[in-house]
Amino acid sequence: MIVRIVKMTFRREEVARFQELFEGWKPRIRSFPGCLHLELLHDVNDPRIFFTYSHWDGPDDLERYRTSAVFADVWPVVKALFEAPAEAWSVDREHLV
Repeated sequence: MIVRIVKMTFRREEVARFQELFEGWKPRIRSFPGCLHLELLHDVNDPRIFFTYSHWDGPDDLERYRTSAVFADVWPVVKALFEAPAEAWSVDREHLV
């Protein structure tokens, strides 16, 4: 399993639009094969900043999503609302003994 974290900074006037769009998109993303979890986090200090936090079966599943029609529908619309480029990390969970 991998965890994907994407930081997105929106223009202030686009925040409500993004939240509305995300509500419509999240069922499609959550039901994508290999997606185990998806949530939207909102920065407590800067209302323009959001993070998506998702779990994927593996890197191949995430890549299939990133090359899918679902992503092609979502990303160009979201990207047009940005104030700054998105930042993204794919990480493994450390298992401490």
